[in-house]
Formats: sequence, C-alpha cells, structure tokens
Amino acid sequence: MIGTSIKRQIMGIAVCLIILMAAVSIMSMYMVNRGEQELQKLTEEYVPSYGNLARANVYSLERGIALRNMIIDKLQFPSDAERFAHHRKMFDDRGAAFEKEVQSARGHISTLLQNSQTIENSVALTRVQNQIDSAVDDQRQLLNREIARLLSLLETADTRTAADSLSRIDELREALTVKLDGIRSSMMALVNEGGEDNVKNQQDVMIIVAILTVLAALLGFVFSIMVSGEVTRPVQRLLAGTRNVEAGNLNDLVEVTSRNEIGDLTAAFNRMIEQLRLKERIRETFGKYIDPRVVAGLIDKSELAVADGERRIMTVLFCDMKGFTQASQQMTPQGLVKVMNRYLSIMSEPIHDRHGIIDKYIGDAIMAYWGPPFTDSADHARFGCQAALDMINRVSVLRAELPDLLGVRNVPVQFDMRIGIATGEVLVGSIGSRFMMSYTVMGDTVNLASRLEGLNKIYNTHLLVSEATMSAAGDVEAREIDRVMVAGQTTPQSIFEIMAPKGELSSAQLSLRENYAEGLAAYRKRNWDDAARKFAAALDASPADGPSMTLLKRVKQLAAEPPADNWNGVWQIDEK
Repeated sequence: MIGTSIKRQIMGIAVCLIILMAAVSIMSMYMVNRGEQELQKLTEEYVPSYGNLARANVYSLERGIALRNMIIDKLQFPSDAERFAHHRKMFDDRGAAFEKEVQSARGHISTLLQNSQTIENSVALTRVQNQIDSAVDDQRQLLNREIARLLSLLETADTRTAADSLSRIDELREALTVKLDGIRSSMMALVNEGGEDNVKNQQDVMIIVAILTVLAALLGFVFSIMVSGEVTRPVQRLLAGTRNVEAGNLNDLVEVTSRNEIGDLTAAFNRMIEQLRLKERIRETFGKYIDPRVVAGLIDKSELAVADGERRIMTVLFCDMKGFTQASQQMTPQGLVKVMNRYLSIMSEPIHDRHGIIDKYIGDAIMAYWGPPFTDSADHARFGCQAALDMINRVSVLRAELPDLLGVRNVPVQFDMRIGIATGEVLVGSIGSRFMMSYTVMGDTVNLASRLEGLNKIYNTHLLVSEATMSAAGDVEAREIDRVMVAGQTTPQSIFEIMAPKGELSSAQLSLRENYAEGLAAYRKRNWDDAARKFAAALDASPADGPSMTLLKRVKQLAAEPPADNWNGVWQIDEK
C-alpha cells in the first residue's frame, strides 16, 4: 500500500469489509433458507405422514372393534338388523378412513422422495414406502379376505368356523399393527433425523457466521494496523521534525517513506525547512551587517519595512576614537583591519548587551540608538548611558591587546574614546531609494548626539550627554559642563558629563564636581575671579580635568575681554 493514497487505502479496507459482510450475509441467508426448507419438510411432509400412519393405525384398531361388535350383534341379537347395520357402517367407515390416511402418507413420502437431496434420505424414504406397500398391499389384503370369509360364515351361522376365522383375523391385525408401528418408528426416526439436521444446519450457520465475522474482524484489524502504521509512523517523524524546528534545529530533514498524502506533506515540510534554512542564513549573514533585531523586524514585521517613517522619542549615541586617525597611518592594511575589527567588536558588545541597535560604522566611529520597538521608552536613556560607561572602561582592554594585534611590543600609539549621547524626537523608519533602503534614525537629536561627540575635543572629556538624556538616565553620577549653541542648532543646550555609575564617585570626584558647579555658577554671573578660583580648586582635586581647564582659560579671556551686556552664559560652538 506504499504507493496508494490514504483515501484509496481506507476505501479498499471499507470495500473488503463490505465484501466480507456481504459474503457473511449471503451465506447466512443461504443456510437459513436451507434450514427453512428442511423445517418446511418436517412440518409439511414428515410430521403429517407420521400423523397419517398413526391415525391409520387407530382406524385399523377401531375397525377391528367394529368387527367384533358385528360378531356380537349376530350372535346375541340376530334379529336386530339395525344394530348390525350401524356397526357395519362403522366398520366400513374406519376401513375407508384407514385407506385414506395410508394414501395421504404415501403422497407425503412420494413428495419427499421427489425433493430428496441426499441418497441416504432417499433410501430411508423408499424403505418406508416399501413397508407401507407390504403392510397395505399384502397384510391388509390377507386381513380383508379373512374378514370377508368371517362375514360369510356369520351368515351361515357356522359359529365354530367363525371363531377360528376371528382368531385368524386377530393374528393378521396384530401383524398389521406391528408393521404400522414399525413404519411409524421409521417415520419418527426420519423426523428426528430431519430435526437434528435442521439443528445442525442452524449450528453450522452460527459457526460459519462466527468464523466469517472473526475473519472480517482480523482482516479489518490487520488492514487497520497496516494503514495506521503507514500513517502514524510518518506523522510521528513529522512531529519529531516539527519539534526540532521549534527548538531551532534546521539541520535534519524528515525521511520521505511513502508516496501518499503524508509523503507529499513530508516533502513540503522538507521544502519548508530548506526555506527556513535560507531565511536563517539570510538572518545570520545580514545580522553581521545590520543588527539582527532590525533584520528580524524587517523579515517578520512588515511595518518596519514601510517607506513612511515615524516620529519617536529615542536615545542616539555617537562614539569615535581619539588619536586613531594618526595611529592608523603607521599601520599596515592588514594590521589596520585587525585593529579595527577588534576595536569595533569590543565597543559593540556593551551596546548589544544594553539592548541597543548599532546603526552603522563610519570608519572608527559608531552610531547606535535605543528606543521603541526595540527598547522600552522608560529605559533607552539609561541603557545608552550604561553602555557608554562600559565602552569607556574597555579602552584599557583594547590598549593592552594592541601590541599583540600588530605583532609589535613597543607601539607608540595613544588613543582614547569620545562619546556623545542625545535623547529626543527622531524620525525612524526605512529611508533610502528604490536601489537601497536603510532602517535608521534622522533629525536634530541625531545631529546633537554627533555634535556632543565632537564637543569632547573642546572640553577634553570622554562622555557628554544632552540635558534630556541626563534627566532620563536616572542611575548615573553626572555634572553639568556648559550651556552651548552647537552648529546646526537654534536652541541652546545644557551639556552634561557622565562621570560614573550611581554612588561610585571618589572623594576627589565629589570635590571636583562641587567646585566645578560653583565655578560654573560664578561664570554665568560674570563673577570672573570667583569662577577662576573655583575652577582652579577643581583642578586641584583632578589636575587633568579637561572641562575645568577649558572653562578656566575661557574665564581668563572673558575677564580680559568682557562679553556684551546681553551675554547669557551660552557659548557658541561653530565647529562640527
């Protein structure tokens, strides 16, 4: 049945069972009909013929009684002709009835002989028929002649001879009765045999029906096992394959073992696995060029691929390596690629670990963002700041690995990290042309993050963030650096430096932050002397602090050349 469809297999089983049921029904009908015929023979032929013979025997006895009454009437009432005539009429009637019953019995036996289906039954019926002929034709004729002789003797009043004749008649009647009893016994044996045959026939019907029913059940069971096994085994393999796919295992195909609908389904399942493999290779391949979550979103969520963008509040990060451009000029192309790949790997891990999306690599710069649908609105600023702190902490790791990457122990290369983070409204979506699209973010917030990264050069800092980022970050230690108007922006921005995670500032950093804040307040009030003194105190706490040195230098310039009267403490930054 391997090459047969399941529908045909089931139909084949149904047809086989129907044929077996029909065979059982036909056999049962045949056997029942045969039993009915045998029972009909018993009721219409055997039993009536036996009854005819029994009544014939009774009529023979009654005829004998009537004969004795006639003799008594002749001897005791010779002159009572009416009495004698009454018994004579009874004698004649019983004789006629005897003959009638015997003829009826013969008629039934003749019918049975005509319809007999076995030799044994025909022989037995012929034997009965011969016994009837012998009793009626021979014994009955002798008896009738002796009775006629007796009646003539009664007319002559020869009583002595009549008595002898009567004894002879009794002997003949007794012999006839014995023969009739034998005939009835033979008929009873045939009746019993017919009844036993009918019972046996019914038993045979029951046995045959039971055998055919068991055979049908066994065949149905065998066919069901064959079909169910052919169906369930491939289905179980399909189920195991489905579970493998569910577990992410796309390496194993399901063996096609049948050429029915299950086989077609298995082949389709294998084709589906091939498509999933292809899609997974696409995910893996493009996941190295685009963030895997963006790839998954573009494949699984069609709304990410639509051309129309959306405005969302997101956090954008730009980072760059300070001093890397000069260092790269001293490296071979192979060494440069090794350093770049290692640098980007080390700096990308914190972004990935903090649920960020890497938008692009621009040389040694990295652009990343956080926000819906990849990050909850309440977390994206915090994740961005935590990732930035982790990135800064990994600079020392990259410095330690650089000699091994280049194969040179003494490498005169110094570099550091600059990061800018801004939070605000951006345009996010699939942006590009009909030739190429990119799922990215655009807008003033993106530009601000880029400008903040560049401001690290001016303030000699590592991590500057916007005021919105600072407000949403929550669990970090920070200080306000300045209030500036960056290139491309029309609104002044307060910028902050993330110093450390929450609660991890040293005493020197605490002193630095306090003095710097007081110096910034005096600077905005144009109190140049106090501002200079506080920035100097901040440098005492942290001699290498870039913002303190920058503001101290600026205060000295402003003290020498005071700004206009409408100056509000905002510093104009023209460089990008």
